[in-house]
Amino acid sequence: MTSKLRLGIPKGSLQNATIDLFKKSGWKISVSGRSYFPQINDDSIECALCRAQEMALNVETGTLDVGLTGMDWIAEHQSNVHVVTDLVYSKVSAKPARWVLAVAYDSPVKKLADLEGKTISTELVNFTKRYFDNLGINVKVKFSWGATEAKVVSGLADAIVEITETESTIKAHGLRVIHELMKTNTQLIANHDAWKNPAKRDKIEQIALLLKGALLAGKMVGLKMNVKQKDLEKIVSGLPCLNAPTVANLYQSDWVSVETIVDQDVVRDLIPDLIKRGAEGIIEYSLNKVI
Repeated sequence: MTSKLRLGIPKGSLQNATIDLFKKSGWKISVSGRSYFPQINDDSIECALCRAQEMALNVETGTLDVGLTGMDWIAEHQSNVHVVTDLVYSKVSAKPARWVLAVAYDSPVKKLADLEGKTISTELVNFTKRYFDNLGINVKVKFSWGATEAKVVSGLADAIVEITETESTIKAHGLRVIHELMKTNTQLIANHDAWKNPAKRDKIEQIALLLKGALLAGKMVGLKMNVKQKDLEKIVSGLPCLNAPTVANLYQSDWVSVETIVDQDVVRDLIPDLIKRGAEGIIEYSLNKVI
């Protein structure tokens, strides 16, 4: 048995985002041609590409020690894995995706009970069956190989259960959402035996720490500015930060340098306000990791 940590990289829509995230965290992963075994600049790790839908199964059985997949696929297979940490990232936003039930815009179905005896098309078959069984609603759940939104339009299903972030694709197909079944986002999961192995657990915890640091850094920016000493309290009092801003005296001057880390969403309104309060020479810079 290899002593290296066997890391699963989700193949498909999350592949590039995952590789980019690892790069920001300090690991360069190179995928070449049709190979399912990417190279990584860490001799203690070996990588394998694996569909997110199958990741939890491979981690549970020990084919992989650790991997990234959605909470939805863990729930779909009821996989017995150790969830190391939650990693909120996606191609579109930093919000969890949602599995929703949608019907045709002109469908008489208004609530879940109206689907009694109806057919639902989805890739999330097992979870959907359990969901409706728990509600005591009898439905037929069919596996969808893709283009799920088109199943209702083509008459192959009365409703679909599909993942969405913005609902734009669902609406583009003339469908409307009537219920949300679950929220999901990426999880770092580990095999239980690997988690009990001290060397592998240390490596997994290192990966978790740096991935979360890179994700947090992606939501924040650094701000640095010059402020007159007499205006310092006005600036600091209205300055959001992780803990407290760094203030340093400028050489032989009545000016100080103020530096802080803020959420990138507030910068648009914050910078004009700082200027009004007396800040000058404001510099905004991106971050690699925030630990």
